[in-house]
Amino acid sequence: MTVPSGRRERKKAATRQKIADTALRLFLERGYDAVGIREVAAEADVAVTTLFSHFASKEALVFEQDEDFEQRLTQAVTGRAPHEPLIPALRSEIQALVRHCTADSAAPIWRMIDESPALRKYEESMRLRHAETLATAIAADPELPQTATASRTIARFVIDAYSLAREAAEPEAAVDEIFWMIEAAWEATCPSRPRIPSSDTREQVTRR
Repeated sequence: MTVPSGRRERKKAATRQKIADTALRLFLERGYDAVGIREVAAEADVAVTTLFSHFASKEALVFEQDEDFEQRLTQAVTGRAPHEPLIPALRSEIQALVRHCTADSAAPIWRMIDESPALRKYEESMRLRHAETLATAIAADPELPQTATASRTIARFVIDAYSLAREAAEPEAAVDEIFWMIEAAWEATCPSRPRIPSSDTREQVTRR
């Protein structure tokens, strides 16, 4: 999580973290559906309006590192050294994120998410948003002359790599395997490479 520099920002960040930690503790102790927003606010000693100024919904309390996750992926693109390859930079970041989320301490949280339709739906929408943000960063990089479609496709692959690896028996090995395929897909989109003819084009060539 990015550490705010100003006193006011640090105070806001501390309040946000307190709310998130309180919510997660209550959810794990009593079950996600059994705990209401007012109970979280009361336990965290904040007003409900204060809670909602930090978190847009109850589901967002569980994914309090959502923005940090998104920023780290974007930074993997924008913070690369000149001429540093994109895919290895993204692979390194995903590997670190997967390592974090598959630690033993995270297991109860993911069980709670997997058992809640509301949390699964929220996570799915969050992944789509992360993919769009990542695609925008890729498309905006002048060193990456890919089409918007290619950028969005690769971004989706990268976000899905995180989810697939998290659920794999050997997460780090899964990241390596998935990114081998992502690297191949990325190379295939390079404008300098010859395009594989579509089925219609091949049929026209055959007729000639």
